[in-house]
Amino acid sequence: MSNLTKPFEALLGRFSVDMGIDLGTANTLVCVRGRGIILNEPSVVAVHSGTGEVMMGGMAVGNAAKAMLGKTPGNIQAIRPLRHGVIADFEVTEKMLRYFITKVHDGRAWVKPQVVIAVPVGITAVERRAVIHSAERAGARKVYLIDEPMAAGIGVELPVIEARGSLVVDIGGGTTEIAVLALGGKVVATSLRVGGDEMDEAIVAHMRREHSLLIGEQSAERIKTTIGSAWPLEQELSMEVKGRDSITGLPRRATVTSIEIREALSEPVRQICEEIRRILEESPPEIAADLVDTGVAIVGGGALLFGIDKAIADYLGISAFVPPDPLTAVARGTGVFLEKLEIYKNHLISDDE
Repeated sequence: MSNLTKPFEALLGRFSVDMGIDLGTANTLVCVRGRGIILNEPSVVAVHSGTGEVMMGGMAVGNAAKAMLGKTPGNIQAIRPLRHGVIADFEVTEKMLRYFITKVHDGRAWVKPQVVIAVPVGITAVERRAVIHSAERAGARKVYLIDEPMAAGIGVELPVIEARGSLVVDIGGGTTEIAVLALGGKVVATSLRVGGDEMDEAIVAHMRREHSLLIGEQSAERIKTTIGSAWPLEQELSMEVKGRDSITGLPRRATVTSIEIREALSEPVRQICEEIRRILEESPPEIAADLVDTGVAIVGGGALLFGIDKAIADYLGISAFVPPDPLTAVARGTGVFLEKLEIYKNHLISDDE
């Protein structure tokens, strides 16, 4: 950046609002300092096939674009540019970020905000640079990266900067982030490529195998959020599902129960539990002693699966809990980092590195 450009960027920054972004595989949430969560939309972009150009108008990104998944004509594609928490399509991610940044600033495209972005703990140096460059090209003046579990821990007010251990499990769309935190850093951490997407895929496979019914990912997600669970319900549920018969090829409907969907979800739930156990086994004894009292904090969209806390607690033998509003925990944490940036700057990954 030239010496002439820096003052101009700083001037534009005076008219911008600093933002914290939870750039997720399934959803992107934006938190603005002093205003809280102001945007929560699916990480989906509609583009023209062949050219790759984003569709014009408000239907190109977010909620409207997600509604197109599995329903687009040949000249349009609905793309999810992030896979397993990292960027799979650099150009589309940049355009998506530009849309969100501009939307926060009421359509002003020339703004230059300071941005904190939450990323998976398993992200590589190359993937970090991809996130930073995408945000910079989308209009960010300064970009910081923060690990998702740390942001989540701050967001739910865990004592992550104290000399006490906290265990955060962030079950997102593409990954499950697991980290033991203390003194403002990660003691032990991992990124498991199992999350909401794998749960949806398990439901799709179950419907094909047990009901000979082909369904899309949006239908699978509806089943998961309506009757899905990781622990027995007091009153088991059922729902009607529509799709295409895998034998006749014709549309039809079938009735599924919460019992069979819980069985379909048991494998991804088991994988998450096993990975948490592995992290606990790698934790220092003093930290493990702290976790007996503090338990496991479960956040992210997967925390909304009924009984996930009970399933994890039963598997591990220690308490587990879902804090209020777990879906926005990471984004809220980025907002706190923005408010106390000078304090937390040492725990961020800057674009200066």
